Formats: sequence, structure tokens, C-alpha cells
Amino acid sequence: MKIGVPAEVKNNEHRIGLTPESVKTLCDLGHQLFVQSNAGHVIGFTNQLYELSGAQIVDSAAEIYKLSDLIIKVKEPVESEFQHLRNDLTLFTYLHLAGDPVQAKKLLETGVTGIAYETVTSDNGSLPLLAPMSAIAGQLSVVVGSYHLLKPNNGRGTLLSHLDPRIVSVIGAGVAGKEAISKAKSNQAQVRVIDLNQSKLEELKLEFGEEGMEYIISSPDAINQAISESDIVIGSVYVVGKEAPKVVSKEMLADMTEGSVLVDISIDQGGCFETSKPTTHDKPTFIENGVLHYCVTNMPGAVPLSATSALNRATLPFIQELASKGVNQALNENKHLMNGLNIRNGKIVHPAIKEALGN
Repeated sequence: MKIGVPAEVKNNEHRIGLTPESVKTLCDLGHQLFVQSNAGHVIGFTNQLYELSGAQIVDSAAEIYKLSDLIIKVKEPVESEFQHLRNDLTLFTYLHLAGDPVQAKKLLETGVTGIAYETVTSDNGSLPLLAPMSAIAGQLSVVVGSYHLLKPNNGRGTLLSHLDPRIVSVIGAGVAGKEAISKAKSNQAQVRVIDLNQSKLEELKLEFGEEGMEYIISSPDAINQAISESDIVIGSVYVVGKEAPKVVSKEMLADMTEGSVLVDISIDQGGCFETSKPTTHDKPTFIENGVLHYCVTNMPGAVPLSATSALNRATLPFIQELASKGVNQALNENKHLMNGLNIRNGKIVHPAIKEALGN
């Protein structure tokens, strides 16, 4: 199969769909690989490394798309990329369509087959291609939250440490939330975990213990109480194929301390704070009601080398299957890959996304 890897064009997005090692694996299986020139150079993946791995270096994104049957990316296409998509092309990447109906409409108009990393499933019910980036985002949420608490960054002027115990509230205890809990606890914060699932909270209590921890069943009142006393609030609410529910209302901000920080990991799915709006690594925050909001839509892009390596370990087996069997056969024989199919022939085919977008 002819497989293309274009450079990412989103703001400060230096991840790349395939590492040189993954390219070599695919080339050794007899596939043709096309990599856009300098697509990975920022993280040390030079054109020479890709050529030594068997890839052909191509100058432009337009040519990559034209030459390829299967496109491997990291982030969803942006406006400048729609012109390259066509109905006999398969796109394998993060799509997050439920949180972006405008993008969904434009993708449908191209006729492209879109398989989304975030809805591919596994036998144990997990989301194996979403998990590595969720884990990184969870870890980063505490890092960026702490950084923006600094007074020069318009924060409250506090430090997560044993010297002055501060409160971090984590709403949503999935993969990202669990990593945020771990990071906050290692920084010796007082951590409040808020989730709808009592069983999940009990599991976390066994793992993290009770010292410096509080486990809370989610409700509007419980959330309002927790965030009013928190320096950092991390939103990591995810519902497969659907827009994230708004768990923190604008009115709740009035009870928060000026200079406290909201980090919305769920922003790719529309955000779980009512006041959230997408931001970039160039301008990551804005202030609403005195509260800093960090809503960067590609958080793992801040650590592109680590993120690319982690993502490739998860995606490569599925890419091999798509390339070796062909897209149709691979989808028909692998129910988990089929669950990743979001759009085809100008139609939304994933039930949850269809419901979320009203199609």
C-alpha cells in the first residue's frame, strides 16, 4: 500500500504520524512510504533518517496526499488540508468530530474515509490509541497548571509542595484524570478526585490511599464546593464519540479564588467547562472572572518526541493491518478497528458521533 505522512500544520504541533522505526517496519513489509520533507526534523527525525528507513521524501503536502492511499497523521485536518482529501483516500488520525461540527461537515464534503484513533477499541473496553495521549495530557495538566499559578503568569502565586499544601481538584477519573492525580500527589498537593462512578473511586482509593486525598461522587454542588477551594482544577471528562458535558458552569467561577487555574483536557471534545474556548501553545491561556483558563487543543504537542514515540507504539499494529489487508478487509475483520470508522462516502457512520452531531 502507498502510505503518506504529511507534516502537521496545527500551531506548535511537532508530532509526526510515523517514526523512522515505524517506517522501516512498514517498508520491510513491502509498502511504499512517502514522508513530507522536514516533517520530523524538530524532534530529530531528519529526512536522512526516513530515507535510510526506506521512505521517499516528498516536498509538498499536496504531493503526499496525491501519491497515497492511506494518510497517517496525528491531529485532525485543518482548513488548508481539506483541499487534499478525496473519496478514495483513507485518513487515520485523531478526528474529535463530536466537538467540532464545522470540521465534521467539511470532512464529509470531501468523501474521505476517516478512521479516528480516539474511537478504536480493545477487548477490555479501553481506548488503546487515545490512552497514550490522555496519559501525557494528564501529566502535563499539573505541570502547566503549576506554571500558570506563578504570579508573573497572572496566577495566584502558590506552589504545589509540602511547604504550603494546596488543593488540586480532578474532575473525571479516566486515563488522563488518573495521571493528573498521580502527578499532583507526587507534587504533594491535596487532591480531590471527582467522578460519577463509585466503583472507580474505590479503585483509586486502593491505589492512592487516603492521606492527602478526597474521593467525591460528582454532582454540581460537590464540584462547586471543591473548585471554590482549589488552586488548580483539571477537567478530564470524556464520553466516547460525544461532546464533553459541561461540568463547571460560568456561575461557579464566582466562587473561585482570583488567579486559580482551570486546565481543560477535554477541550478536543468541546471542553468540559462552560467558559472554555480553544487556545494554542503560542497563547495558551485567557482569564474569565479572574480565573486563568488553559485550553490548548493539542497539549501533548508540547512534548512531541515523547508523544510521537508513545503514539506509534499504539498505532503501528493497526496501521500494519490496514496496509497489509487493505482498508475494507481490515475493517471487516477487526471490530475494534471498525469502531474507529467515523466517516465514509460523505456520511457519519459511528453511532455516537451521528447522535452527537444530529445526523
